[in-house]
Amino acid sequence: MKKIIPLLILSFTLACQAKNQNNLSKEGTQVEMYEENWESLKNYEIPQWMKDAKFGIFIHWGPNSVAERYTDWYPRWMYLDSGIVNPQTNKVVNNKAHPAVAYHREKFGDQKDFGFKDMIPLWTMENFDPKTWVNLFKQSGAQYVIPVAEHHDGFALYESTLTPYNAVDMGPKRDVLKELTDEIKKQGLICGVSSHLAFNYNYYNQQPYFDTGDPRYADLYGPPHTMGDSVSSEWLANVWWPRTKEIIDKYQPDILWFDFYLDRAEFAPYHKKLATYYYNSGITRNKSVVLQTKNLHYKSYPEGTHMLDLERSKMDSLRKDYWQTDTSIGKNSWYYSKNWIPKDAGSLIADLMDIVSKNGCLLLNIGPRKDGIIPEDQKKTLLEIGQWLEVNGEAVYGSTYWEVFGEGPTRTATGHLSENKNKGFTQKDIRFTTNKGTLYATVLVPPTEDVQIKYLTNSEIDISSIQLLGYNGNIEFEQSAGGTSIKLPKDTDLKHALVFKINKAKPQTNNLSVH
Repeated sequence: MKKIIPLLILSFTLACQAKNQNNLSKEGTQVEMYEENWESLKNYEIPQWMKDAKFGIFIHWGPNSVAERYTDWYPRWMYLDSGIVNPQTNKVVNNKAHPAVAYHREKFGDQKDFGFKDMIPLWTMENFDPKTWVNLFKQSGAQYVIPVAEHHDGFALYESTLTPYNAVDMGPKRDVLKELTDEIKKQGLICGVSSHLAFNYNYYNQQPYFDTGDPRYADLYGPPHTMGDSVSSEWLANVWWPRTKEIIDKYQPDILWFDFYLDRAEFAPYHKKLATYYYNSGITRNKSVVLQTKNLHYKSYPEGTHMLDLERSKMDSLRKDYWQTDTSIGKNSWYYSKNWIPKDAGSLIADLMDIVSKNGCLLLNIGPRKDGIIPEDQKKTLLEIGQWLEVNGEAVYGSTYWEVFGEGPTRTATGHLSENKNKGFTQKDIRFTTNKGTLYATVLVPPTEDVQIKYLTNSEIDISSIQLLGYNGNIEFEQSAGGTSIKLPKDTDLKHALVFKINKAKPQTNNLSVH
């Protein structure tokens, strides 16, 4: 008996140590769990790995990709036969039927007989190779990847115990999210997931002459109600919240991204609950995690409790709290579409540096085809960005903002979905970043003449030398009270934005020894 008691004590001690180990930081100090109140959640800090990453890949892919036209909200638009409704105001903005209504009938059949649910088996993804995808993302220079876990349509791209409409039980019969997240982690990138399910409650136009009006399909199309109704507390408690927890628990994302509609008053009872549950899930696995949300219509998350995300929009000034722009390579689409209008690599690189200079990062979306192929034009853009980052990455990764974000004539439009209001940058638009004490000046458009940086006067900064990243020759410059003039070398074959590394003169030291 004397021998058994010490063994029991030892076992109990080891069990306690194992339990507490989950709540230890890398330094071995105890990390306090968050409580479900804003005072506790304001102790949250965006982790340094997120602040260092700067560039990520978003993936919109699923049964939406089958339509190949009107794809972003196709499951909604294919049923909007009596006018187009703005989901943010619930007002009709166009009394005509959406063109996707007629397109669907012509391509697939009447919506009563062949609805969105019947498109799921057509998402074949026979050429899907997650290893090839993630390898491309690494070549693009991305540091993090966020696949869509479930979009507004309510179809889960993962194995779910809560809905029969999931990719393991239907369609491809594969846990798409697991295959992607496993490969993302295997290749050493930061792994996130996105949830767009909040809008599902009011996504579909439920009519008796559509299959959306059939209560047998309520798991996909939502419970019967009038389009535009407030989200019911029953749906929140029995559908949205359990499915959100299922994603967190099963896939343990380091970044959890939420689309709009979460920022509505109906979701207020879950705002603190979500952040607390997710942040504490990270603590139990010794990982600082990131909750990315919008604050469009209802200030769901106070500053300092989450990471702000802006969709297809940017800041026009420096923001001290780290933030993110999410946008797509497609000017007109997130999901693959045959009329996809691509952005070029040069404009995206300029956007990246404008965002980073203002203390943000860029999440750039791709839209693979239904068969799992990433189109060549999207691959080309990603590879060009990667080639640029390979040369200029020291001005991006791990960098931070300077005392001013930059200079130049071009102002950035602000507000939700404002990117189409932006005028293109010019060769006079310059953005600053700093890394390990070194200043970088990025000319957003390749200049055709010598570069003038007005802010870098000889009273502002004492420059010892300037380098052009990717160029081995000497860079001549003159500095005065009017700024710094950099002579542009003629023998460079650099593409896209040019990055000048500004080396400051070291302060003089007193060489006299003291006795």
